[in-house]
Amino acid sequence: MKTKLVIFGITGDLSRRKLLPALVSIVKSEEFDELSIIGVSRREVDVPALVKESTGTDILADITRVFTMDLAIAEDYVRLKDDLALQSDEQVLIYLSVPPSAAADIVDFLGMAGLNTPHVKLLFEKPFGFDLVSAEDFIARTGRYFEEAQIYRIDHYAAKEVAAEVIRLRTIDDKAKQWGNEAISSVEIIASEKIGIEDRATFYEETGALRDFIQGHLMQLLSLVLLDLQAPFSIDELSERRLKALEWLNVADPTKAVRAQYEGYQEEVENIGSTTETFASIALTSDDERWKGVSLRLTTGKNLDKKQSAIIIRYKDGTEHVFDEATIASTDKKLPDAYERVLVEAIRGRKYIFTTSPEILRSWELVTPIQETWQMDKAPLKLYKPGSTAASILAQ
Repeated sequence: MKTKLVIFGITGDLSRRKLLPALVSIVKSEEFDELSIIGVSRREVDVPALVKESTGTDILADITRVFTMDLAIAEDYVRLKDDLALQSDEQVLIYLSVPPSAAADIVDFLGMAGLNTPHVKLLFEKPFGFDLVSAEDFIARTGRYFEEAQIYRIDHYAAKEVAAEVIRLRTIDDKAKQWGNEAISSVEIIASEKIGIEDRATFYEETGALRDFIQGHLMQLLSLVLLDLQAPFSIDELSERRLKALEWLNVADPTKAVRAQYEGYQEEVENIGSTTETFASIALTSDDERWKGVSLRLTTGKNLDKKQSAIIIRYKDGTEHVFDEATIASTDKKLPDAYERVLVEAIRGRKYIFTTSPEILRSWELVTPIQETWQMDKAPLKLYKPGSTAASILAQ
């Protein structure tokens, strides 16, 4: 089937750094030889210059064009529909590389213009709401015009090397298939960065570490560890089994959660007294008989001692199994880039690496007690020096 990929925000940072380079790899593979790219922009764009600057090659220039429109004008979406002229042997993928507040309005306009037929797919970037209530509202809005089967919610961590390696091992290794409390004492998932917030002050002040990483990225990775693979399994059932694993989890206990902020953050965001956390760590427990008694901890932070994305499985015999992104990425086998996998699977119509509505809502339910407690607690956060280790912050 021919594919038309429409990118709202084609001149933005995500498109330049991730989407266009991923599309180069896809085009080079020659698997999808009937792919065209339509960038949506408010202004005219020099397409050859854009793709050359973003990818270092001209390979996308001949299959990329720009459609200019005002995102706030309903009639422009009708023009977009007419321009695409979707045929029976074609599909349209609409990638919303825009802020969440804009995404909801765009979805409404697309639906009103009739750009919601079965061969139209929507690709969303996180965050999927800022709390349970906003997530419910956003899901309800998209559901007015689009079926769940048409919606592809992207959590790129679910497409990264760590997630792929966990899935691979858990589907081929008998010991990993039977992970649980008989052998495992604890599971720790950590995503740390050496950098601070850089130029994302506004975003980070509105979001914080709990929303930015734990509710989405790390909860997804945890579900891959906890899901039941002892019964016969098909990869297309992955989202259902992730959801079941999340449903077994108890809501987080705020008294066992830790938040902190690196020294200098408040000056960086020009908001003295800010209680936005740049470090967060939560403990979880599961009522699944296979996982009762196993310690589960999710941790993330900015301005720490090292960049790391890892899942650490500690066994009762004192050994451990570490899934570390840097180690996996350095092996000889060539793994596709996360955004390359996202785009390829969306083109194919395979949804197993995408986050479903029930998963999103369950993840928000799990962290809601912490959100509510932290919102009411206006006491100064504990501070840590840039370059600190996660362990040292937890030990404070």
